[in-house]
Amino acid sequence: QVQLVESGGGLVQPGGSLRLSCAASGSIFSIYHMGWFRQVPGKEREFVAGISWTGGSTYVGDSVKGRFTISRDNAKRTVYLQMNSLKPEDTAVYSCAARRLTFTTRPDGYNYWGQGTQVTVSS
Repeated sequence: QVQLVESGGGLVQPGGSLRLSCAASGSIFSIYHMGWFRQVPGKEREFVAGISWTGGSTYVGDSVKGRFTISRDNAKRTVYLQMNSLKPEDTAVYSCAARRLTFTTRPDGYNYWGQGTQVTVSS
């Protein structure tokens, strides 16, 4: 099993930037594909970005393409989400998740989740 803890959320003005971190403990981090998801009350969880276990492949959702970047440092057991040019519609709880075997953008395909971190984009 793997335990995940997100950090880096907060309040930022439109056009600003934030970097979220997701620190893993427990099982061998480097064998897990990682994903970032976000959710607002009353809406389904949305795929934001994902990265393969080697870091060689990355995936970004259409709504954040060109603004968000995902990366990982397996030595530090951490995955990052760099968020630039933030918009009010990016406001949500952001969670990281982990799964083995094949990569997927479906949230129900992930076995392990962090508790989430709030990102609020507002002036």
